Amino acid sequence: MTRSTPGAEPVPGSAGALAPPRPTGFRAVFALGGTALPVYAFLARLPAALCPIGTLLLINQRDGIGEAGAVAASLWLGQALGGPVIGRLADRRGHRPVLLAACVANAAVLAALVAAVLGGLPLAARMGLAVAAGLTVPQVGPLARARWARLAGRDKAALGSALSFDTTLDEVGFMVGPALAGILAVTVHPASALVLAAVLILVFGTLFAVHPTAPGPVEGVGAGARGDVRLWSPGLALLFAMAVLQGAAWSGANTGVNALAESVGQPGAAGLVWASMAVTSSIAGFATVARPGSADLVVRLRWTIWVQAALTLSLWGVSELWGAAAAVAVVGLAVAPHLIALFGLVERTGPAERMGEAMTVLGSGLIVGQALAAAVSGPLAARYGYQAAFTVSCVAASCSAGLAVASFKVRFGDSP
Repeated sequence: MTRSTPGAEPVPGSAGALAPPRPTGFRAVFALGGTALPVYAFLARLPAALCPIGTLLLINQRDGIGEAGAVAASLWLGQALGGPVIGRLADRRGHRPVLLAACVANAAVLAALVAAVLGGLPLAARMGLAVAAGLTVPQVGPLARARWARLAGRDKAALGSALSFDTTLDEVGFMVGPALAGILAVTVHPASALVLAAVLILVFGTLFAVHPTAPGPVEGVGAGARGDVRLWSPGLALLFAMAVLQGAAWSGANTGVNALAESVGQPGAAGLVWASMAVTSSIAGFATVARPGSADLVVRLRWTIWVQAALTLSLWGVSELWGAAAAVAVVGLAVAPHLIALFGLVERTGPAERMGEAMTVLGSGLIVGQALAAAVSGPLAARYGYQAAFTVSCVAASCSAGLAVASFKVRFGDSP
């Protein structure tokens, strides 16, 4: 900025004129995409939080937890496999046609899954439909982040605010979704959460798809040329590993909370206990949007991982539900800041031509980690008690902290 002489007034449009300050925080987010885009993106991704718990509630009531777990695991498997495919197609064909097709297909498959459960179809048929439901999830969250990255361009401050805000929307969704599914199951019908998910996907997924900010195909990248744009790098592989471990830490803690609630005769309280993490994580995420700070993303990633690993150790001291609620709430303070840094570094590390795919790959990593840890922590909790499941969470968080230490020589895109 140039300084004017005392008493002189800058002439509008001249070099001495003061440029209007760039918006920051929430104002920067709404300046990029308007007010409708975040609303559409939130409501269109809410089914990702409704479907797993809605599936468990519906099938558990009719057929028991064994079949419910198998169908829910099939849903996770489909989503983990289908996410990068949806992201790749969105990069190549543009967001609009791919999202529209996925929204219609996903709503139809969810309706078919509800009909199959209520109609008493065999377990294999329900698992097959659950896989199809996972494969067709429109991946609104990852593609929204890719869209924010394109809208922000080189404005790193606005991009940081947008990615922080979008990641926090996920945390709010995973706080609202399970609670809403439980309320609907009790007050309306066990299938109502899946029905609502299908409606939200069809309506708000479509609105998100046709929003004017939806990018088209990446210019100059055809089917033949696209193979020259490499997706994987050491930095992205490390971020994927951290995402897997983050998912495992969540899943182990969640299994431990459910096992503890069962052991004290209050299984219905597990959802409320677990929601305390989403509450504190959402608060920390919105605080990060409002006051992002000046620390580099790599520094923030390492610090949040180390803090989260240290806080997770408090789970070993839990012996009752109030203590579990306090422990997971404290851990939640580090979750959203950690995820914000993680997805922010994906934007730096992944190629711009394949940003949608890079974001969905990380989302699949979170799902893979949850599924793997659930497969391990569930049997451990059944045999040795809830502390064994908490141990899975602590080990996963500690391994992630170890990766952070080992990553000092890894470059994340244009990070210093």
